[in-house]
Amino acid sequence: MFYWFMKNIVIGPLLLTLFRPWIIGLENIPKTGPVILASNHLSFIDSVFLPLVVPRRVAFLAKSDYFTGKGVKGWATRQFLTAAGQLPIDRSGGKASEDSLNTGLRVLGEGRILGIYPEGTRSPDARLYRGRTGVARMVLESGVTVIPVAMIDTEKAMPTGTRIPQVRRIGIVIGKPLDFTRFEGMEGDRFVLRSVTDELMYELQRLSTQEYVDVYASSVKEKRASLSR
Repeated sequence: MFYWFMKNIVIGPLLLTLFRPWIIGLENIPKTGPVILASNHLSFIDSVFLPLVVPRRVAFLAKSDYFTGKGVKGWATRQFLTAAGQLPIDRSGGKASEDSLNTGLRVLGEGRILGIYPEGTRSPDARLYRGRTGVARMVLESGVTVIPVAMIDTEKAMPTGTRIPQVRRIGIVIGKPLDFTRFEGMEGDRFVLRSVTDELMYELQRLSTQEYVDVYASSVKEKRASLSR
């Protein structure tokens, strides 16, 4: 009820009026049943606007750090993210990765929509980076439909490191469902997982027209951080 109130009565109408997002392909999202929305990741507000334009509720796997802020701002952020359907996960790897996978599978098992970022983190420079194979494993283990989604110009509305977005028009392109049933039962094969992931990233690149870089975004961020010390 709180989610519906925030999306349809309070925050949703205000943001949609201010930013006037244009949308292509909304009809590609099924009206019922579990589905994965796999999106590029340019800005924090990607997780805000995609759920706003999708008629059904979208659950995003969000970095747990977003939920640990202090004071009034931290409380407000937690409330907003929870209202937006985001689920805190630990991205440190190992068992945390397995827990994230299980959380996603639980959402899909409930017949819901799961939003996920194959790059694993926001792009540091608006380019599209190599996808991580966790999304492929989730697709193959769940057997659900995966739909590529391209967020357009969200990094211009709210660049990384800024706290308040700039009001400007953004776009969302929702692609056709991708069929990976030919790999059924092969989720344990790392070469298959890489193939599925690369096919998904190719489609994201086609929809977004971003320049593609075949390295992990996290590696680029780590390198930049080490050079700035």
